[in-house]
Amino acid sequence: MLRSTRLFGPKRRVTFSLPADAPDGPVSVVGSFNNWTPGIHELVPRRDGTRSVTVILPPGTHRFRYLGADGHWFDDDHAQRLDGDSAITI
Repeated sequence: MLRSTRLFGPKRRVTFSLPADAPDGPVSVVGSFNNWTPGIHELVPRRDGTRSVTVILPPGTHRFRYLGADGHWFDDDHAQRLDGDSAITI
């Protein structure tokens, strides 16, 4: 799930969240905004069992996917789709 909040100027704070029943192990959000590099934006466990990470993004369309343990790639079911990837437009 994605949550977007306007910041000063054109940038937005985007929170990427996974439900408590998401795959076990570490999960990173990787995408066009971090050069598809795993580990830069690793989701942090929360008290309620969900995991999330917040990223500041400039205007544009940003493609992303989640990368879990053992190289398991998966998408955000609530995000728009673009060429097989999840995407968010700012």
